Amino acid sequence: MDSLRSLRRLSYVALAIAFTHLVFGAIVRISGSGMGCGDHWPRCYGRWFPPMDRPDLVVEWTHRLLASILVFSVAALTILAFRLRHEARVGGRGGVLRAAALALAAVLTAALLGGLTVKLGNTTYATVAHWIVAMALFAALGAAAVRAGAMGGRSALAQQASARTARVARAAAVLAFVTVALGGLTAKYPSAAIACRSFPLCGRDPAAGAAATHVQLTHRILAFLLLFHLLGSVVALSRRRGEAPVLVRAARVALALVILQITVAAAMVLLTMPPVLRSLHEAVGVSVWLGAFTFAYLARVALGAPGHARMAMEDEAGLSVAQWGALSEK
Repeated sequence: MDSLRSLRRLSYVALAIAFTHLVFGAIVRISGSGMGCGDHWPRCYGRWFPPMDRPDLVVEWTHRLLASILVFSVAALTILAFRLRHEARVGGRGGVLRAAALALAAVLTAALLGGLTVKLGNTTYATVAHWIVAMALFAALGAAAVRAGAMGGRSALAQQASARTARVARAAAVLAFVTVALGGLTAKYPSAAIACRSFPLCGRDPAAGAAATHVQLTHRILAFLLLFHLLGSVVALSRRRGEAPVLVRAARVALALVILQITVAAAMVLLTMPPVLRSLHEAVGVSVWLGAFTFAYLARVALGAPGHARMAMEDEAGLSVAQWGALSEK
């Protein structure tokens, strides 16, 4: 359908801008540019276009410019979905419009939280709250894209998932969300990023306090739990007959991203936290969250596809349809 094709394209654009904005937010933090415009918001020292005479000001102003572009792109997606709301899979429950509207609410909330973060002087918990809302926005855009048929959404509608797979995928998404959220806390909490000087074990830095070390270790433990969970999921899905191929691919992509993320994390720690690797770590972390969320959301879509009830019955009872019928006749 032409309408869904337009929504798919626009959702991809919004996702790309959101990804760039999230990664650039890490650059703001890593470069110490969070207060590049002072405590002025939304303008920078009272100007929309201030003199670009300081690196920290340029970085912070660019981050705000990306935020503005993101707001407009999400608003455009929502407006287009509203105009096409009478089309199939656009309006109503499970349609693109609701996901797009949720993304619009999230991006406006993120913008206001960004202003509050500046007013509070970039405090740790305000920054982490801003990061969590930004991840929620990213997920809402991912849901809109899947509902429009992107990222495997069309295949999931034609395939079937078991209830067991849906539960496994949800657990992966929850683990990924908590892990990446804690990654934001690790990056912002004083000394947490440098609390462990070795990998995978923690050669504790004496300069870091106990709380900072605990934050770092918790983040690492969750990352490895996510790795093992996805590894088990991929093995189980590959062996289980009748599973939706789109879910097998999604689980493999999520696993590959987690492996890449842990590899980058190891290099980052062993090479004493170079800014380039810290930025890459943030970028891959955002991708991990999107990958795990997409896996879970595709499983949800496939679970509701035609014939899912029969697969759920087989999954829960461990019986084939023929065995179930024979058992019912007795």
